Amino acid sequence: MVVIDQGKIYERSDAALRIARLLGFPWALFLALWVIPRPIRDAIYRWIARHRYRWFGKKSACPTPPPDAITRFLDANESPTSKS
Repeated sequence: MVVIDQGKIYERSDAALRIARLLGFPWALFLALWVIPRPIRDAIYRWIARHRYRWFGKKSACPTPPPDAITRFLDANESPTSKS
């Protein structure tokens, strides 16, 4: 997973924690995990990623975002820095 926020790129566990921060309470409580060294957090992230379908199932298609959220997605030809 990759998150780009305010021009900075976050990957794996850093991206997940950044999303938790942006979601606010109660998800922001996960920010306490920043104290765990990144290699350990990323190992846990990869373990969860490997098992997520077993725990939560797998859909045959992704849900379509509502029209007001479409502008938050990049087109195939767009770079993150080209948005204003």
